[in-house]
Amino acid sequence: MATAADLSLLERRRIEAGVLIPVIRAMQAEFGEERVNEVVGKAIRDIARAQGEAEARRTNVRSVADVARRLEQTVWAEGSLTVEVVERTEARLGFNVTRCKFMEMYEEMGARDLGFLLSCGRDFAMFEGMAPELRFERTQTRMEGAEFCDFRYSG
Repeated sequence: MATAADLSLLERRRIEAGVLIPVIRAMQAEFGEERVNEVVGKAIRDIARAQGEAEARRTNVRSVADVARRLEQTVWAEGSLTVEVVERTEARLGFNVTRCKFMEMYEEMGARDLGFLLSCGRDFAMFEGMAPELRFERTQTRMEGAEFCDFRYSG
């Protein structure tokens, strides 16, 4: 029997979204979109931070090189993102996401408007939990309509 660890990140997000989207939509209709998104976003960021802390204990991500290795072994390896590396040194890693299967999945589910809330919005908290001594920046995402997502890591 497959466990969550056997599933790709994209598959895990699809399962989560299948449950969360109808619940979020119902709550938005009852309590208002802005307040529900605020509460759900905070809960997801809290979960992501805890997942990052667990990942830190498991993998000990301490450097930009560690971040690059982790990406190569996880989300890049599974093919859910098409990336263009724009900078890779000991101190800095920069890449642009030019295709995002997460965005495509949320579009297929009729919930691209929730994609940032359910996926992109967790990135900062996850990274903060996983590697608090490193810096992560991103100013735009495909989910929000940009041509590419700009991920930048530095030590």
